[in-house]
Amino acid sequence: MIPWLETNTPFPDVSQALTIDAPGLLAAGADLSPQRLLVAYQHGIFPWFSEGQPILWWSTDPRMVLMTAEFKISDSLRKSLRRVERSMIDGGRWQVRFDSAFDAVMCSCAGPRRDGPGTWISTDIIAGYTGLHAMGYAHSSELWLDGELVGGAYGVCIGRMFYGESMFARVTDGSKIALAYLVAFLRSHGVAMIDCQQETGHLASLGAAPISRAAFLRHVRAAIGEPGIAQWKPCSPL
Repeated sequence: MIPWLETNTPFPDVSQALTIDAPGLLAAGADLSPQRLLVAYQHGIFPWFSEGQPILWWSTDPRMVLMTAEFKISDSLRKSLRRVERSMIDGGRWQVRFDSAFDAVMCSCAGPRRDGPGTWISTDIIAGYTGLHAMGYAHSSELWLDGELVGGAYGVCIGRMFYGESMFARVTDGSKIALAYLVAFLRSHGVAMIDCQQETGHLASLGAAPISRAAFLRHVRAAIGEPGIAQWKPCSPL
């Protein structure tokens, strides 16, 4: 049995997370307030649950992470990035922005996908993370075409630790372009690791790899103690 959390119940130690049946599942319940989310991320815990379920909290072992120095840019993505880069220099159709439409990025990430229904991102999740955005902890990377939002990614940054949450694309490579600009910015500001939470082939193709929870938590403890990033402005990935 996993513990049930009330609003004021602290998280259990991550060593108590399940190792079988639902590996990494730590607890259920509590709330999705910005304050609760901040505490969760500082301890390597994240929420993930489906509609109709209670809030479920996870601390997976191993943990999928992307080292910003190891981000892979394929030849096709490089071509897309060059097109966007030239357009931004010339004041053309493409733009990359940070934090200009955080709510819209979250809602787009929550919407239906080409290969299935919408994601687990509920209205309560959106409310919690927009609260973090208002506090300066959650950020979005956005790709715009002719004034329309066509790709994006968002996540949480505490100190020099970034926790990736979700991405979306309405054009080819839209989410990857937004991610590439985000990774370049984070790397230039001393952020070495992005938490990817779930192990997938898509993330592995971009350079992500699993590490032990113990190694992940050692990095988190050091990184969250670093000064936060003051200004979020796109940085060229090329």
